[in-house]
Amino acid sequence: MSSELPKQKINSIMIIEAMGRPADHLVDVLNEICDNISKEKGVELTERKVNEPKAVKDKKDLFTTFAEIEVSVEEPLILALLMFKYMPAHVEVIEPENFTLGNNDYGELLTEITRRLHKYDELARIMQMEKEILTNKIKKLEEKK
Repeated sequence: MSSELPKQKINSIMIIEAMGRPADHLVDVLNEICDNISKEKGVELTERKVNEPKAVKDKKDLFTTFAEIEVSVEEPLILALLMFKYMPAHVEVIEPENFTLGNNDYGELLTEITRRLHKYDELARIMQMEKEILTNKIKKLEEKK
């Protein structure tokens, strides 16, 4: 970001959840996600704990678990990008307690969020149209019976 303000690292904790089967696969997936986060530019993964999977109540052979990771990022935009890319269930900023964003930095953060929301909206519209096409094809097939 192009601010004249001094950069201050942002330390945060993120919880990333996983559900599926088999149980050991969930641990592998979460470890891979943690490895990928640690390779992101401007990110330092300072701590990680991947918990043992537990069986989901009333679901045969389905497991859930989570990873708790602590990251240090160089700027707020990087934390926002991590949120969009890895979709944590929870994010808590540990420090600094307060920080200042210049208007350019804040504008860049909002622009990136808006850009990604537009991308997701476009995907949702495409999926909705494809669903409608498939529904119409199914109706036509049922009418031929």
